[in-house]
Amino acid sequence: MTAESAPGVPGTPAAPESTAPSVLEPEAPERHPVDVVPPPWQLLAGGLQHIAAMVAGVVAPPLIVGAAVGLGTRDTVMLITASLFTAGLATLLQSLGWWKFGARLPLINGGSFAAVGPILAIAKDAAPGEALPVIFGATLVAGVLAVFAAPYFSRLHRFFPPIVGGTVISLIGLSLLPVALGWISGAGEGSMGSAHVPLKNLLDAAIALVVVLLCHRFLEGFGRQLALLIGLVAGSLAGWPLGLLDTGPVRDSALVGFIPPMHFGAPLFQIGAIVSLCIVMLVVMTESTATMIALGEIVDRPAEERHIAGGLRAAGVGTMLASVMGGFACGAFAQNVGLVALTRMYSRFVVAASGALLVLLGLFPVASAVVELVPKPALGGTGLVLFGTVAASGIRTLAKADLHDPINSLIVGVALFIGMTPTVAPSFYAGLPGPVSIILASGISAGCLAALVLHQLFGSRTSAALAAVPAARNT
Repeated sequence: MTAESAPGVPGTPAAPESTAPSVLEPEAPERHPVDVVPPPWQLLAGGLQHIAAMVAGVVAPPLIVGAAVGLGTRDTVMLITASLFTAGLATLLQSLGWWKFGARLPLINGGSFAAVGPILAIAKDAAPGEALPVIFGATLVAGVLAVFAAPYFSRLHRFFPPIVGGTVISLIGLSLLPVALGWISGAGEGSMGSAHVPLKNLLDAAIALVVVLLCHRFLEGFGRQLALLIGLVAGSLAGWPLGLLDTGPVRDSALVGFIPPMHFGAPLFQIGAIVSLCIVMLVVMTESTATMIALGEIVDRPAEERHIAGGLRAAGVGTMLASVMGGFACGAFAQNVGLVALTRMYSRFVVAASGALLVLLGLFPVASAVVELVPKPALGGTGLVLFGTVAASGIRTLAKADLHDPINSLIVGVALFIGMTPTVAPSFYAGLPGPVSIILASGISAGCLAALVLHQLFGSRTSAALAAVPAARNT
């Protein structure tokens, strides 16, 4: 037996390595940032940031409606906890998704402020003791409408080229400016109230704003992503000696408090209220569609028809659930789009973490009170960065369109003015018929519809004419 024929025998030379080409295993495709699951501590910190940015928007509608229908303090608190609880469930469904429900984007859902005006009108006309049951009955029907209309409504996305999408994204940011100013002034969300703003409010807002800017200038990585949370903490600490930190709600809040379904009575169905809130739901669906398109641009995952349909279905389910638990029409929160753009935390699981925290806030009122400790001026100072970032994203999208074309400039200019009118003059359209007034009262919806109509009337024809020029030259 030769050495070559006896492999493994001591003293014999080792067999030569095989020269046959090795089969390389295919590399796993890189996951999109939206689908990446961050470490638990990043999920918690990012989720807290999202809650800090939107909790005032969730709390404001039940506070206003509760006062309008004459609820006591205890029932008003239950209305707030119900809104937080249902917002958390709707956000979990939106971000994680199930079957055909959910956009699977970092999208926060909660009670829409667009429904407050019509709800107050319904409460005014309702019989004593029936206001909330009538409101919840109409909200339930509106939620069903959203679920069934979602696949048809989602087809609107094809009418959102950069000239339309950029205009709408810019409007989302600009129309939120009064929210930030209302927080700073102390007059409440979306309201400036008196022209005189206390100096201590301006100082607290400035401290929070400067800290956020400094974090973005000097911090890197996850520290920069937490800039908003750091700014809110700094604003809260600065607000303490200024007398802006009210700890009373924490002392007075119950540790545990879960609202049972239909606590305020079984839903009642009245045709006038149903029609009114169904119109509101169409407005909320328009705003949510625009918000999903804006969010898709920011996270570099364009919102396709299936994403929008899933998102609108989830909003409908959230609205139906809210009507049973004690909440209102559910829509996308545009302010959180600004947070996604600012922090570049694109993971939908961060938003899912905020949804889980919202559910806990709805179960533990004392935890909700702790979040409410953040002074509103500090929230307003950081809000200027958030909402300005959204407007800048819209401008970046508009850069993809040819604004040297006078038709495109006309579309953007007119749509922006129409969309900003309700923001600058909230009662401008109050004298119009009810359904028209409801639609135009939302600057995002009014500007969105104006951009869509103008582009179909002028922009699409111009694009077709320009496309025909090369074809004519070739012939």
